[in-house]
Amino acid sequence: MASISDPDVRAFLEHGSRTGKLGYTARDGRPLVTPIWFVVEGDEIVFNTGGNTAKGAAIARDPRLTLCVDLEEPPYGFVQVQGTAVTSEDPDELLRTATRIAARYVGEERAEEFGRRNGVPGELVVRLRPTRVLANLDVTA
Repeated sequence: MASISDPDVRAFLEHGSRTGKLGYTARDGRPLVTPIWFVVEGDEIVFNTGGNTAKGAAIARDPRLTLCVDLEEPPYGFVQVQGTAVTSEDPDELLRTATRIAARYVGEERAEEFGRRNGVPGELVVRLRPTRVLANLDVTA
């Protein structure tokens, strides 16, 4: 089994601005997938979402999540992280996390703007703590 602490897996997850595809369970039991922006902190995948969104409500009901990050061109590859979410509403952590995520996806020049926009009351910091990590970083090999 792979690990986020594996340098190759971590480099794959942190490369550029790849989005994650987050799998969670809807209230009626349907599986759902949504794209997210994220960062890696230690061995955790970290993102933010609204507490009152479908995603936020689903995480409150059932914190088991799966995240897939993939490379959609040769040599093709993916990392799948299965785990349990832990949430926080701490305003300092939220602002720091939202700003860091924004820096990755919209650039340093707009990071503070997006951080302030997303680091507000009602938002959650979500930390996906892995229970299983699968990786194939070169499907064509």
